[in-house]
Amino acid sequence: MAPYDPDFRFLVEVDVDVDAEVREVATGTDGIVPFSRIGRVDLPGIGRLDVWWLGSYGGGLFLPVKDAGTGSYGGGRYVLDTVKGADLGGGPDALVVDLNFAYSPSCAYDEAWACPLAGPGNTVSADVAVGERYRPVG
Repeated sequence: MAPYDPDFRFLVEVDVDVDAEVREVATGTDGIVPFSRIGRVDLPGIGRLDVWWLGSYGGGLFLPVKDAGTGSYGGGRYVLDTVKGADLGGGPDALVVDLNFAYSPSCAYDEAWACPLAGPGNTVSADVAVGERYRPVG
C-alpha cells in the first residue's frame, strides 16, 4: 500500500447526462452480471471515469480505474464497489472518490475468479501512484 496522499481524494459531482450503456460481465460463479452506466466523474489531474450501477445481487455503485502506472494490476483496480461496503460517502450532489483506497480485484490473485475490469471509459493516462500496489503471486 502506498502512503496516503490527500491530493488523490476528490469530492466531485456526478455528471448524469451520459448515453445509456450496459455492460454484461460473465463470471464463473454469478453468471452474467449487468452494469449500467449512470454517470461520469471528472477527477482533476487524473481524467474522467464512468460510474456504473450493479444491476444484480445487492446492487450498488461500481467505479473501477485503469491507470498508466506500473504498480497497478493490468486490468485496473476498484475504487468504489458499494455492494461490498466500499462506500466513501457523498450525497445527492457529490461523490467522494478517494484513489488512496483503490485495490486490485480478486482475479488479480486467483485465475478462478472472473472480475469486471475497467473498460475504455475507466482508463486514464495518469499514473495513480496511491492505493494498493500490485505484486503478482508466485
